[in-house]
Amino acid sequence: MDDNYQNYVNRVAGLTQAETYKSQFEYILESPKFKRLPNGQVEAAPFPGYSVVTPPGKEDSENASLYENLQQCQKQLLELLDEGMMVPIPAETFHITLADLIWENAFVDAAKQNPDFEQQLRSRIGESFSGCQPGLKYGPQIRWQVLGIMMRARSLAVCLLPRDESSYDQILQIRRGIYQNSALISLGIEQQYNLTAHITLGYFTKSPEKLDGDRFAEGLEEINNQWLDTPQELWIHRLELRKFDDMSHFYREPDWPVLEL
Repeated sequence: MDDNYQNYVNRVAGLTQAETYKSQFEYILESPKFKRLPNGQVEAAPFPGYSVVTPPGKEDSENASLYENLQQCQKQLLELLDEGMMVPIPAETFHITLADLIWENAFVDAAKQNPDFEQQLRSRIGESFSGCQPGLKYGPQIRWQVLGIMMRARSLAVCLLPRDESSYDQILQIRRGIYQNSALISLGIEQQYNLTAHITLGYFTKSPEKLDGDRFAEGLEEINNQWLDTPQELWIHRLELRKFDDMSHFYREPDWPVLEL
């Protein structure tokens, strides 16, 4: 399902163009992952599940400077948007999801039907990681760089581009090791999306009211130009199985599977 290297580069390049922003603007929707309370405040809605991710920002000192930069980017985005239009993701939870596994109703139902589901999931991800380890541990560093802002119907993120073909191919090898694990497939887990590497910065909590789409697209382009002048890289050096109850917190126990790269 995933693209080859060149197709990936070509596809994501189009996601950070002004014309793409303008075409997406009218389709902005409130995200169901957050809910507005009667007092006007916004809080994360229940959204449980598991993913394979890079260590969240507060635990990833190797990429601290990038995450500080993305915090500044968040502030710029909030200034561009209508007040209250986006809830920013806490910087300490910034991460890349390298493999979506199971979430929301599918996870709740699986856990109800099989009391051992979570333990089996953790065990089988551990098997996938062990199978990947020999071919990756002594390979070239996996480095990706910020391409620009990516706008989705319900969120804003920074889109990432592999620094070289090796960085892309190693990530694909890991994804194949996960999604082609027959024991994991037997739990009902399968690949549902092709890879579009990104770090989510915030979720929309209401549709635009006063915001001018053309001006907003120009503002996003200005942010992107900053990264042309000062490229920002992320080193993918560790992957972890993490659980989440909502989109504000990703956690793990010390004995859960880890893949050191």
